[in-house]
Amino acid sequence: MENNIYSFKALEFSGKERSLEDFEGKVVLIVNTASGCFFRKQFKTLERLYQQFKDQGLEILAFPSNDFRNQEPRTGLNLETYCKIREQITFPVFKRIHVKGDYVHPLYNFLSNKELNGVLDSTPQWNFHKYLVDRKGKVVDFYYTFTSPMSNRIQTRIRQLLAEE
Repeated sequence: MENNIYSFKALEFSGKERSLEDFEGKVVLIVNTASGCFFRKQFKTLERLYQQFKDQGLEILAFPSNDFRNQEPRTGLNLETYCKIREQITFPVFKRIHVKGDYVHPLYNFLSNKELNGVLDSTPQWNFHKYLVDRKGKVVDFYYTFTSPMSNRIQTRIRQLLAEE
């Protein structure tokens, strides 16, 4: 297995499996989300970040998870409607997954494990934990829940990665 995200797949709300190869050549911010979380206001700032940088090559991928105090009770159409209508998200949101524990999704196992990703160890401790991935699909950084998607720290790093070819 290579040290990038491109060998992983995730389920869209339609039930179709989508390869992360579809995002090859993009800078990607991967976030575990929850509609019942105090930090759900980050949906709006994630969307603002996406609108600001998407034409330059940023992609944001949201992975709803119910792993932290059952803060994502929604599934299926209910969850899709919440993200697309209520939060007005235009970036990809996938079906609910586990981001930690015995049933962790293979992508999150990779993202959180230095032995696999070759860069860092960082298991999500709460909702809205963010992983930043470069244009080659390599994990380059992570941000804890309390770091706003619109923070200077995240925007500066995204600009640097977008400038790299």
